[in-house]
Amino acid sequence: MIQERLKALRAEMEKRGITVYVVPTADFHESEYVGDHFKARKFITGFTGSAGTAVITLDEAGLWTDGRYFVQAENQLKDSTVTLYRMGEEGVPTVDEFVKDRLKEGGCLGFDGRVVNGTWGGRLEKIAAEKNVSMHVTEDLIDLIWEDRPALSKQPLFILEEKYSGKSTADKIGDLRKAMKENGADVHILTSLYDIAWLLNIRGNDIDYVPVVLSYLVLNETECIWFLQEEVVDDKIRAYLEENHITTKPYDAIYDYVPEIPADAVVLMNRGTVNYRIVNSLDKAIKVVDKPNPTELMKAVKNKTEVDNTRAAHVKDGVAFTKFMYWLKTNIGKIPMTEISASDYLEARRREQDNFIELSFNTICAYGANAAMMHYAATPESDAELKPEGFLLVDSGGHYFEGTTDITRTMALGPITDEMRLHFTTVCRSNMNLAHAKFLYGCTGLNLDILSRGPLWEMGIDYKCGTGHGVGYVLNVHEGPNGFRWRVVPERHDNGVLEEGMITTDEPGVYLEGKYGIRTENELVCHKAEKNEYGQFMEFENITYAPIDLDAIDPDLLSAREKKMLNDYHKMVYDTISPYMTAEENEWLKRYTRAI
Repeated sequence: MIQERLKALRAEMEKRGITVYVVPTADFHESEYVGDHFKARKFITGFTGSAGTAVITLDEAGLWTDGRYFVQAENQLKDSTVTLYRMGEEGVPTVDEFVKDRLKEGGCLGFDGRVVNGTWGGRLEKIAAEKNVSMHVTEDLIDLIWEDRPALSKQPLFILEEKYSGKSTADKIGDLRKAMKENGADVHILTSLYDIAWLLNIRGNDIDYVPVVLSYLVLNETECIWFLQEEVVDDKIRAYLEENHITTKPYDAIYDYVPEIPADAVVLMNRGTVNYRIVNSLDKAIKVVDKPNPTELMKAVKNKTEVDNTRAAHVKDGVAFTKFMYWLKTNIGKIPMTEISASDYLEARRREQDNFIELSFNTICAYGANAAMMHYAATPESDAELKPEGFLLVDSGGHYFEGTTDITRTMALGPITDEMRLHFTTVCRSNMNLAHAKFLYGCTGLNLDILSRGPLWEMGIDYKCGTGHGVGYVLNVHEGPNGFRWRVVPERHDNGVLEEGMITTDEPGVYLEGKYGIRTENELVCHKAEKNEYGQFMEFENITYAPIDLDAIDPDLLSAREKKMLNDYHKMVYDTISPYMTAEENEWLKRYTRAI
């Protein structure tokens, strides 16, 4: 089927003289996850992961993805004639290098200008000029061959009240106008769906698990214009928008509006998220201030209401997860269980909680070797039966009106090997090391990542992903500019200074292909500690409340300090969630949070 689709695409390329065609994983807004309408890269390659770029020439096709997906991509690309290029591995060309190499003089480079950001589009433009080739960027060729393509999503909207957001839309717009002035800008073009949702205190459901609205926004001194599919605006939302002096225009009208921005205007926008077609349609005389959207940092630094609410969301989420863990541990081997049935049981426990909205991402419930694939998702074909042995890894989360959660636990379902126990205990040490960091203000996650990765590096092993990411507030579960990783990865945008109020995950792991996967993930809130002659010290508060499986811990591998950290954490878990558990669950919880 993939070979037939590639053949159809190449026929369209030949008609237009296109010799190299690029298909990224993107919508018109550079969203990390995309709605079904935008899954063009999945359609043309068969690879279902959330990140990757396809490049198709007239006689070859390649897919670039990162270390989270190497195992999955290798399996899914079999017999497709699409070659896997493992990003970041020695000797593997980047997408740009491959494109440059395959373009020959007189050729033509093609892509849909709406799904490539302005920064990347600019680089591709330079490559085309160097190679003396033309560009074809005004058409979506995949659309021509995708017969049953899903329509654009048009889900209902809801207002996130101030008791949850902690700040009014009017105040947020006022702050953004101030930031525009500081940058000398008259106009701000905002296309990030997360930033728009945060700014307007409005949520939707146009991407699975990400409560956003397909839209663009333009702000100037006097107007705030929201470009969206206007049929989703009901009377309540319309009144709310009028009250906040926000006008609406049709979604695609942005492409008529931007070319009309006066040539003497100064436009603030982030070329890394605004699409190439919008960037290219601005009058060439316009001065562009190319910077991260001011809203990115504003929404990453949670206000007191958001932090308090998120803590409350984690209590509910911890109760749901711990009830699941109790059920799993007490019933394994007694009743039939599979990855999907276990995942469904956990989802049901979350849905019982007050103010639950939706899962924050597709649950990863992976047994045995399946957990070695970092972003494995069980399907009816792969749905493994759970047995009373080995590890089950569950990475899951929820959106509540009080906030967004993300937690991973790996649980021993029965006997495990000494190697598994060693790796599990080391991952626990790594997680706690980072959670107890104390550091001077000005540090980024790059400075602190070694605290988590260090115990694993000492053993000569690593995990091919970051150690942690920022978490949105009833938004995307992966949020910048905060994160933990050991090297700069430009496309991840998560090297920002750690500020008070930022919420970041702490999730080291071990993944052994064909054997097992281990990950332990909690969320940390950054707070100010003491200030003295050395400067402002910072520290973290752990806000995830669920046991770390003591059945898989080797206490002899923990130092006295590490034992105390784990014991203190488990005491907090018991004290926080025991009031919400049954007597039987609490008996079990006492044992699983005991001091070791």
